[in-house]
Amino acid sequence: MSRSRKYPRELLDRGARLVFESGRPIAHVARDLGVPSETLRKHVRQVEADEGRRPDLPSSEEREEIRQLRREVYELRRANEILKAASLFFAAELDADRPK
Repeated sequence: MSRSRKYPRELLDRGARLVFESGRPIAHVARDLGVPSETLRKHVRQVEADEGRRPDLPSSEEREEIRQLRREVYELRRANEILKAASLFFAAELDADRPK
């Protein structure tokens, strides 16, 4: 679940477009738009990654896929731990019934 944004996406998109088209520094564009420069900088970097301008950064789709895979790994590890505990329990039960 994503949290609500303090600044509208349209405003940040417009700021990113201004940075790309005008070549002005992010801090100047952010000041003109009334948003924190760090907020605009992060948005500009994400737009660059999504458009393929920054191959060193994951795109939004890749970030979502990573998030889903991490969730799946967590669930599988949890299930694995439950199965290990159950197998130890049943192994102990079987050994208790075996005559020595």
